[in-house]
Amino acid sequence: MTPQTQHQSLILDQSQIEQKITRMAYEMYEQNFEEQELVLAGIYQNGYTLAQKLAAKLESISPIKVQLLQVRIDKTAPLEAPVTLSPEGVTIEDKNVVLVDDVLNTGKTLAYTLNKLLPQNPKKVEVATLVDRHHPLYPVAATYTGYSLATTLQERVEVVLTESEIAAYLV
Repeated sequence: MTPQTQHQSLILDQSQIEQKITRMAYEMYEQNFEEQELVLAGIYQNGYTLAQKLAAKLESISPIKVQLLQVRIDKTAPLEAPVTLSPEGVTIEDKNVVLVDDVLNTGKTLAYTLNKLLPQNPKKVEVATLVDRHHPLYPVAATYTGYSLATTLQERVEVVLTESEIAAYLV
């Protein structure tokens, strides 16, 4: 995380991010209202933090039981190390899974994560992202988007989800 003075421009503040999480949770409930359970698989680190926040909101607004999975993947070299899910032994067979990441850029991270999830035969896989940058290189689209932002390839979106700061910046 870089100091706030290093950021070019704030695109979402804490209040806006909390509103987006609430809206996304309601959308998830609407799309999955017949389900007893929903699995949120968050990409470590910020995707998992976002999944935790979505799970808390979903459980406060609906009767759906939410199970969290943490997905660890090497985002720069996804074939170098195996994609891992924790806790181990959680079954997603015949369950609705929402893959959660903070920023959707090319879709590469989510595509490689699908390789880990699909052999377990989930009923449905959806994607939730706080910021969608719209630079798809892989056939992955967000089902639930907090904020849609057109950026250049040189720009970066940095999402900060810590106890001391919740914000998104265009860097």
